[in-house]
Amino acid sequence: MMNFADRLTKKIEECNNPTVMGLDPKLDYLPEELLNKFLSGAENMQEATGKAIFEYNRLLIDAVYDLIPAVKPQFAYYEMYGIEGIKALSKTIRYAQEKGMLVIADAKRNDIGTTATAYANAIIGETKIIDGSTACMFDCDCITVNGYLGIDGIKPFMDVAKEKGKGLYVLVRTSNPSAGDLQDLKLEDGRQVFEAMAENVEKWGQELIGESGFSSVGAVVGATWPEQAVQARKIMPHALILIPGYGAQGGSGKDAVASFVNGKGGIVNASRSLMCAWKKREDINAMEESSVEGPTGTKLLGFQRATREEAIRMRDDLNSAIAETAKA
Repeated sequence: MMNFADRLTKKIEECNNPTVMGLDPKLDYLPEELLNKFLSGAENMQEATGKAIFEYNRLLIDAVYDLIPAVKPQFAYYEMYGIEGIKALSKTIRYAQEKGMLVIADAKRNDIGTTATAYANAIIGETKIIDGSTACMFDCDCITVNGYLGIDGIKPFMDVAKEKGKGLYVLVRTSNPSAGDLQDLKLEDGRQVFEAMAENVEKWGQELIGESGFSSVGAVVGATWPEQAVQARKIMPHALILIPGYGAQGGSGKDAVASFVNGKGGIVNASRSLMCAWKKREDINAMEESSVEGPTGTKLLGFQRATREEAIRMRDDLNSAIAETAKA
């Protein structure tokens, strides 16, 4: 069984694109015409909302599954829509996987013992059900976790990852503006907090290093802090790094690849810049068929075209930054 790190590394190489598309839906991201399609005649507005969200995700996936190796649904954006949002999440995960994409669950779970095990089983493992059999609930390929409870909160996820060929990304140095309030604090021995967490990630991941040389215990390190990203990589030579902060949050291609090793070992997230690419395009109508074809040869709708073209631009930007880094 190929582990997650090897599967993701291989998929990135196949696509020649270290990008993950964040699927963090809000209703104002969707074209009005698409919303109206599900609003018209609907008796259950919550159900209609969930259906509209899944349809948008489905069409975005259809536009880029040959270009982008993975998607990263943020669970909170589905949970806020209740059970119908969760249904849309589950359908999105399965649809992306049917199209050959890996799915990183952006759930940032943080607990210990049996509760952590329950989270791990629910999202990347399987759960025993009433007839004594087991079933996969979300069956994601990987999950983001908060490691600040220590190994007690990480080992249950590692155990499932090892058994099922799945992965986890541990928060190390996040992209938000106030991250430094805690993560950059100095310890008595001179290390910063994020450096101590990075050391733990490298240690925790030793048993899950694959043939690629990277571990299925990875790290989240934001593109908005390239100096810290370089330092984190020195501490974690075997970690796959998930890099938020590109695009809408201000991180450049050069910033995003700061922690790559020989052009590998990282995957860069973009959410709003891909999901909402159509909002910046005055030359297209979001719901009109365009002249651009998708992976199957069918004509893309305007918003699909905008997302596909942004995905190509992002891919080329990242690969150019990788090439420039190699020259330096």
